[in-house]
Amino acid sequence: MHPLPRLRALSLLQLCKTSLPINHITQIHSQLISNALTQSPSILAQLIQSSPPHATNYAHLIIAQFYRHNNGCDPYLLNVLIKCAPPLDSLRVFASWVSKATLNFDDFTYIFVLGACARRAKTLYEGLQIHSRVIKHGFLSNVMLQTTLIHFYVNRNAFVFAQKVFDEMPVRTRTTATWNSLIAGYCSRKERARDGLLLFVDMLSGKSGVAANDTTMVCVLSAVSRLGYLETGVSIHGYVEKTICDIENDVYIGTGLVDMYAKCGCLDTALNLFTRMRHKNVHTWTAMVSGFAVHGKGKQALKLFDDMTNSGVSPNSITFTTLLLACSQAGLVEEGLSLFHNMRTKFCVEPLSHHYGCIVDLLGRAGHLNDAFEFIMSEKVESDEVLWRSLLHACRLHNDMVMGERVAKILISMKPEFDFKAYDKSEDYVALSNMCASAGRWEEVAAVREVIIDKGMEANPAVSTVFA
Repeated sequence: MHPLPRLRALSLLQLCKTSLPINHITQIHSQLISNALTQSPSILAQLIQSSPPHATNYAHLIIAQFYRHNNGCDPYLLNVLIKCAPPLDSLRVFASWVSKATLNFDDFTYIFVLGACARRAKTLYEGLQIHSRVIKHGFLSNVMLQTTLIHFYVNRNAFVFAQKVFDEMPVRTRTTATWNSLIAGYCSRKERARDGLLLFVDMLSGKSGVAANDTTMVCVLSAVSRLGYLETGVSIHGYVEKTICDIENDVYIGTGLVDMYAKCGCLDTALNLFTRMRHKNVHTWTAMVSGFAVHGKGKQALKLFDDMTNSGVSPNSITFTTLLLACSQAGLVEEGLSLFHNMRTKFCVEPLSHHYGCIVDLLGRAGHLNDAFEFIMSEKVESDEVLWRSLLHACRLHNDMVMGERVAKILISMKPEFDFKAYDKSEDYVALSNMCASAGRWEEVAAVREVIIDKGMEANPAVSTVFA
């Protein structure tokens, strides 16, 4: 391999818009070594950014060698690696340099490692440790870092910590992104959505010194949708039109308004807004389809889906979920089965567990219990327990005791013996007991009740999710 000039090596890396195979990375690295370019942080940063996700160890060796010959350098290369690597690898790399104690981190180091924590589940403890280091080393005054901390805690559902970081910030230092991080977290959960709306009101007060933007409005509209606060939604709609944008040209806020009005029961208003929008993406179409589905208008949902595909917009997984629910609500069995078939063959969307659940619900509601049973038996899905529960509910609705007893016994046989979720375990026995009672099989009812008592489970059919 011929040596590459310095600029040629850098331009080659800059041309890479995606990661390169590891063998290409090693070849380019060897050229950099032969041209004495491995002491250039900018070139090494390009090399790290072009490395594939599974090559974190190799990239780590590159920066370790650089810092070995450049003591006292800033952590720029480490920051690049932490930002680019998969979350778990980022945390491992950061931990290894913490243990070495040979490099002084800067605020971006903590921002990127907190971002890695936010992208990985069950990292609250690690985030708290990083937070303590941020305080210890005097970086907490950095607004971007404080905003990242709020975002991390919100992702971990640790709203007490997120609110504490927010409250301890001087009001005038909070940026729109800071407010949005906490508002978005509250608004994404129905039980905290009202808190998000109250925080939004605080943001609009003159004390904050910041203005709401598109992201803010999309978040609060989602909260209104979850809570069904139509009057609040109308007020937000007026505020948007007066201060922020032309709704007809803003696809994100327009979609939020369509979704809000549809979920609050104002389907005509939602459809009017939808029709006026000049730009629509898949989320806009899906929001309107969902509105029809929620209101039991299955045929209108299917017609809108045809309009969507004819306009050149490709449906996604959520689109098919709403369509299948619409078919289930309206009893459109053939149409629903056709959609389920076409989502994979025509639109290249792989069915997920909830799509299978929609089909079981579709068949069960229509009384096609045997077809639903055969469907579950023929399809291999991870959440098959949920499918059986859905079918069990349908058996009760249609008073099919034979199939219901069969399904209940399958559910019970699926349960592990050492299951500490006693309620989850008992409801299947309760369902079987109810099936037997409805058929007048009192001896079997007594036998099932005895099993419930022997296994130490509490039978509480009054709150059973199966027959709610």
